[in-house]
Amino acid sequence: MSFYETLSKSKNLPAENVFRAVTAERVLRSIASDREDPARLLALLSPCAARHLEAMARKAHELTSRHFGKVIQLYTPLYLSNYCENRCEYCGFNAANDLPRRTLTMEEVEREAAYIAATGLEHILVLTGGSRRRAALSYIKDAIRVLKKHFSSISVEIYALTEAEYSEIVNEGVDGLTIYQETYDEAVYDRVHQAGPKKDFRFRLEAPERAAGVGIRGVNIGALLGLNDWRSEAFFLGLHAKYLQDVFPDAEVAVSVPRLRPHEGSFKEIKPVSDRDLVQIILALRLFLPRLGITISTREPSELREHLLPLGITRMSAGSTTEVGGHTLGGIGAGGASVKAEQFEIADKRDVEEVKAMLAAKGYQPVMKDWMQL
Repeated sequence: MSFYETLSKSKNLPAENVFRAVTAERVLRSIASDREDPARLLALLSPCAARHLEAMARKAHELTSRHFGKVIQLYTPLYLSNYCENRCEYCGFNAANDLPRRTLTMEEVEREAAYIAATGLEHILVLTGGSRRRAALSYIKDAIRVLKKHFSSISVEIYALTEAEYSEIVNEGVDGLTIYQETYDEAVYDRVHQAGPKKDFRFRLEAPERAAGVGIRGVNIGALLGLNDWRSEAFFLGLHAKYLQDVFPDAEVAVSVPRLRPHEGSFKEIKPVSDRDLVQIILALRLFLPRLGITISTREPSELREHLLPLGITRMSAGSTTEVGGHTLGGIGAGGASVKAEQFEIADKRDVEEVKAMLAAKGYQPVMKDWMQL
């Protein structure tokens, strides 16, 4: 049974009144338990559990230390293209937005790669907009061949592929996939994805399964917090991660917990997710799945990222930019014009050395490379 079929059977479970019915006794039992039980995750995400964050934090810290030690893997994103065929209301690359568009040449990819590699990072996350015409799979494979010369681990965050296409990029050397479902509520998904290939809810939802099925090493999923009720989204994100861990035991499964950031566009229907809410999400996911990787990106400000570290974080971005060629082109568009075309505004603008220094000062080891292909 695919996760879509699992989701279809249970999508009406965690209504607001279900979360509010959780008692303090049930929360305390859930904190003490080690069962990977959906009912336990629901309790840990409940309003009642928000009064027990300190107890949750102590256990989350202990579990993270036991399974991951005091190490944080660092990576940075590299945007290859911002052309898009989708009309996603919440995204700066929305096809309806009037912004400068470009796709890097292979010479520009080489320049970006060399610049990033010079910081010591060996993990790279490659991103494109949702345009198969402007950033075709053949183009992405060419870029991967360039990047392999500089990095020991290459992950992609691109449009959803078929199983055969995932097999092609795995054969080229890609070992990681990041793909956000954005929202697990199919009705909300349909509303915020107004047009384009990404409107196919099921095809996107099952992309991690297709990738893991052909041997991709790491799978990172996420919901875009702010599109819908955060408790329901975090609940289904946890169930999705558990499903992937159970079905693909050889894959390293991780989650991201991105909150909506300012972006080009008109989307205003943001469901608030406070810092305290974000803490509860991270703690609940860590207690529910102790071996789960948890990524915190530069969407969050530096001070908050530092406070979240002991609560379950295992991976952070550093020296980030959400512009195409943002590391070396400095906002220079096609033809040499000065432009600014970010997917969203980042909040933590520190470079790699500054993030490494912060981690070391807090007793963490920044990991630039933790494995390599033979």
